[in-house]
Amino acid sequence: MNPTTPQTERRSATRLRTTSCVVLAIGLLCPLLPADEPAAEKKAPLIAPQLSGGGLEVRYKLEGRKLRELSVLPAGMTNKPVKAVGDVEVELQVTGLNWAGHHAKKLIAGNPGTQLIYLGQHTLESKLGRHEMLLQRAPDLGLRVESHYEFFQDIPVMRRWTRVVNESQTPVGLEHVSSAMVYNFANFGASPLEQKLRIHYANNSWKSEAQWQTAAPSRWGFLENGLFSLTAIAFNNIGSWSTMSQLPIGMAENRDLGVMWCWQIEHNGSWHWEISETTSRTSYLYLGGPDELFSQAWKQLQPGQSYVSVPVAVGCVKGGFDEAVAAMTAYRRKACLMPHEDNVKCPVIFNDYMNCLNADPTAEKETPVIAAAAAAGCEYFVIDAGWYAERSEKWWESVGLWQPSKTRFGPNGLMGVLDQIRAKGMVPGLWLEIEVAGINSPLKDKPDSWFFMRHGKRVIASGRYLLDYRNPEVRAHADEVINRLVRDYRVGYIKMDYNVDALLGTETQADSFGQGLLEHQRAYLAWTDAVHQRFPNLVIENCSSGGGRMDYGMLSRHQLQSSSDQDDYRKYPTIVAGGLAAVLPEQFAVWSYPKAEDDADAASFNMVNAMLARIHQSGGIANLKDESRQQVHTGIRIYKEHIRPYIPQLTPFYPLGQPPSMADTTAPVAVGLRNAERALVAVWRLAGAESVALPNTLDGRVSLLYPTDLGIKLESSNQSVVVKFPRPYMAAILEITK
Repeated sequence: MNPTTPQTERRSATRLRTTSCVVLAIGLLCPLLPADEPAAEKKAPLIAPQLSGGGLEVRYKLEGRKLRELSVLPAGMTNKPVKAVGDVEVELQVTGLNWAGHHAKKLIAGNPGTQLIYLGQHTLESKLGRHEMLLQRAPDLGLRVESHYEFFQDIPVMRRWTRVVNESQTPVGLEHVSSAMVYNFANFGASPLEQKLRIHYANNSWKSEAQWQTAAPSRWGFLENGLFSLTAIAFNNIGSWSTMSQLPIGMAENRDLGVMWCWQIEHNGSWHWEISETTSRTSYLYLGGPDELFSQAWKQLQPGQSYVSVPVAVGCVKGGFDEAVAAMTAYRRKACLMPHEDNVKCPVIFNDYMNCLNADPTAEKETPVIAAAAAAGCEYFVIDAGWYAERSEKWWESVGLWQPSKTRFGPNGLMGVLDQIRAKGMVPGLWLEIEVAGINSPLKDKPDSWFFMRHGKRVIASGRYLLDYRNPEVRAHADEVINRLVRDYRVGYIKMDYNVDALLGTETQADSFGQGLLEHQRAYLAWTDAVHQRFPNLVIENCSSGGGRMDYGMLSRHQLQSSSDQDDYRKYPTIVAGGLAAVLPEQFAVWSYPKAEDDADAASFNMVNAMLARIHQSGGIANLKDESRQQVHTGIRIYKEHIRPYIPQLTPFYPLGQPPSMADTTAPVAVGLRNAERALVAVWRLAGAESVALPNTLDGRVSLLYPTDLGIKLESSNQSVVVKFPRPYMAAILEITK
């Protein structure tokens, strides 16, 4: 049997593609490859592998029997001169072994990583691309190290992960294992490091998600000091809010070479990436999941056990930000998106939370909102938080049992409201936060084995206990909830929220806090896979206080991603523009929530925020002014007729360059979706100048798609488009066709 890929890190069970082995919380319990390389390989001369696919090439060399990686470059560029040598193909540090170099807080020079012996290359099965495995061994430890590469046709991005097998009779402590290494990206070109290298990264926080920045290496103290730097450009996350500080993605641009490297870490917990240089002045990028140094994730690998790192994606393109976003978009659609009709049809979703009922639903309040949402053209209607809480209870601290409130919905109960939704032609949905139990929920009386534990005490965060999904009783409880909502209440949509952070993790049946967290996170993903197996038509939204868990470990199993909890529509454009560089537009859910007192400018601005992604309609929809109501109705109609049929085939681009910061209230914002024949562009005027000039991306015919009745004017030529907004804080959708 072929060694497994980390399926519970990436995909729904509906797209298993390499093997029937199962990733468990402790690692992989799977038949191992033969302990020694085949006899034919022993006799044949060993040659360095050269891997390529989708326009990407990975180059190596052999130093004796030690494999050294040289570069990851676009096809045809691997002959570029390099000033420095390569380095280890897998970074691996085992407890008790000497770190082989001066490293400070950098995850390099680990042992036995520097001493691994290369055994050969194997081609394995892959239903989506080409799967190659490079085999190495640490002979003195009895460790087998498998480097997995998956390439995809016409996509210059590869997926990487590492599998370590303990074939000895002695436990081995793993401190860190890289998922991928990339070398020499800063060694191309004659310019000094500070001039030629730029790092692109996305800060991510509550109500301010996907804020892209670009900086030179000195921003983090990475300087050419005459020898080698002990400082790394380091980004990491600790905890179960995987993206609450930064998104697990990045780009490195070599301006001398005209090339951009791009990557994402596909994990819903702790992760780490860093850029620096080795003692030989070789620039490197380390990509990995939880480790001991940064996330207290130490693994005692028992004899016969396997450990799989988290999967990552690495790409390289000629060009800049737009070209890197295009490559990652193509990769996400090919390798990360679970097949589901929701991502093809892009239905319009109404949610009753934002600037609407705000977690206080009742039958009386819902009735006019349901009617207004249906009249606007919404196709799903989601009752957000509070539907389970009695009027005397706090909805935040009572989560856990997920039984309908007896005091909110009148004589017909929650089912009566759900029936109203169905009678209006919409699919009903409900909000859940199924990974926690409120401190006032009866679920708190369950044994400690149900919950995260540290130092012998339960972890309590923001009035919630954290459920441990390694416990089969916890999973059975969660299954009962989902089964009841889908089968009995006929709910077709779940907004799955998560409003706390586990931080270090849990000590229960784990070698370390961080390892306990990793095992829980993998168990939760496996549970989600099982839900989709039972209910393949169910739509599940990924929400964590907005975008707090906006990673492709989660998004490979969820149809939508909540973009933000930002409730000021004027601050939303940079979140939308930045988010489309990180999440597929057919998965990116954006609020439109005009208030009852808002005018047509505000209502149309709200609509433009959402119209190049997935519309999450909300707000005071039942009490809007006529002029605002008309903008909402027209926006949804335009979206259905002219935009959503194309979204799953279009690629984001940035007519004004990388999006500005949310702190900039004067610079205009623009983002588009395009293919060779059509472009759709959202452009926002904030408090700045009346006119916004854009390039005519396709040299085609430009038209104002929405709104057409508020005085917005276009002046266009084959080279440029000037949009004139008569008032501040206005927005528009343009269409450009060949």
